[in-house]
Amino acid sequence: MPTLHTYDYAVIRVVPRVEREEFINVGVIVSCPGARHLQAAIEIDVARLQAFAPQLDQQALQPWLDAIVAICRGDAAAGPIAQLPPRARFHFLTAKRSSVVQTSVTHVGRTARPEGIVEHLLERMVRVPR
Repeated sequence: MPTLHTYDYAVIRVVPRVEREEFINVGVIVSCPGARHLQAAIEIDVARLQAFAPQLDQQALQPWLDAIVAICRGDAAAGPIAQLPPRARFHFLTAKRSSVVQTSVTHVGRTARPEGIVEHLLERMVRVPR
């Protein structure tokens, strides 16, 4: 029987007008300490985001989303937060904030394939169902 790993995840959201609390899911962050796995992935449906928030400057948004991915990877260029232990980085990235880029509350799951969970969550939580 395969080993099941417990993981935490949060959905990355773009909230163009924070006061309205409306959002579009654009990515996920996954932390699986047992498999030493911390990863974020971003997928923006540009046409959908443009229709939802035509006033939003998507080019200005991209560096903030890229920073999430870089912090998860532990890139030195991402600053001191990226040098923290993986769980500390996950908790920093998923902390409640009131900005255009936010994360959902964290959720827990179990998987035998930690390396495939990001793709699974993108399909379920970010991509528009076909």
